[in-house]
Amino acid sequence: MFTGIVEEVGQVLSLVEEKNSWVLHISNPFPSMDGLDEGASLALNGCCLTLREDANKEASFDLLEETLEKTNLGGLKSGSLLNLERSLQSNGRLGGHFVTGHIDACGEILVFEEQGKNLYLQVKVPSTHTHYLVDKGCIAMNGCSLTVCDVTDESFAVWLIPHTLAKTNLITCKVGDFLNLEFDLLAKYVEKFSLPALEKK
Repeated sequence: MFTGIVEEVGQVLSLVEEKNSWVLHISNPFPSMDGLDEGASLALNGCCLTLREDANKEASFDLLEETLEKTNLGGLKSGSLLNLERSLQSNGRLGGHFVTGHIDACGEILVFEEQGKNLYLQVKVPSTHTHYLVDKGCIAMNGCSLTVCDVTDESFAVWLIPHTLAKTNLITCKVGDFLNLEFDLLAKYVEKFSLPALEKK
């Protein structure tokens, strides 16, 4: 479980196809921190991955075809920046919202521009997922917990504060890029529980 509060930004060293998986190597910005032993979970651009071995100066992960197809990790190149978050400790603060690290879809950036002193980011969403969006609700974009606004049948937007831009890879984004999206877990459970009752009517 994660919170969508990005801790560090890592850099891709390589993404190589091997016999049983694609192996992603990144620089490790947590060399002196706990929670990076073999088998630990780490969210990369919001996607929960498992460490292959104890991380020192670099960390490596196995990626399967589904991960490459369903997330923006398939487009990574050497030098690409990744938002990183270690899993939530049971005594930690929940600064964002509940994030599982399971990406629902990728969204295309339609608008990314300054409006006054703020940055406005509008994202196109697959029609199969727009019903999870509500104004002032939560969404995780590239692993960042953000507040939704300007919801339409095809898109939504967020406002980005300077802190988010300084601490994440969103500052490197441009129109046409794709972001990993994880929709609110609570909304998905409400849908699951309410659909049978609605279908009976």
